[in-house]
Amino acid sequence: QLQLVESGGGLVQPGGSLRLSCVVSGFTLDYYAIGWFRRAPGKEREGVAYITRRTNNTYYANSAKDRFTISRNNAGNTVYLQMISLRPEDTAVYYCAAQMSANTWWDSIAGYDYWGQGVQVTVSL
Repeated sequence: QLQLVESGGGLVQPGGSLRLSCVVSGFTLDYYAIGWFRRAPGKEREGVAYITRRTNNTYYANSAKDRFTISRNNAGNTVYLQMISLRPEDTAVYYCAAQMSANTWWDSIAGYDYWGQGVQVTVSL
C-alpha cells in the first residue's frame, strides 16, 4: 500500500525550529520528486518546498526561502523539511506529496500522485 506519513510537528514559539519528516512506504522514493505543502486556517493549500528525484534540485516558496530546507534520504525512504526562524504565519497543517512526472509547476497540487495526511505546526507564544 502506497503511503506517506508526516511527523515532527507541534507547538513552537516564534523564532523556534522544527524538523518535519515524511516517511514513504509501498513505493521506491528514488523515482519520485517530493513536495511539501501547507494549508493555513482559512487559506488554500500552498507549496512550500520541493526536491527533484535525481539531481536533488530544490525549490522554495518566497515565504520559505532562507528559513526552510528540504532534503531527502532515499535509502531511508524519508524526506525532511527543516524549518528555522518560525513565524506565527507559518502555522498550518503541513503535507508531503510524491510526484512521479514533473509535468506541472512544482507547486501545482494537481501534479502530485500521492499525499500524506498532514501534520500540524503551530507557532505561538
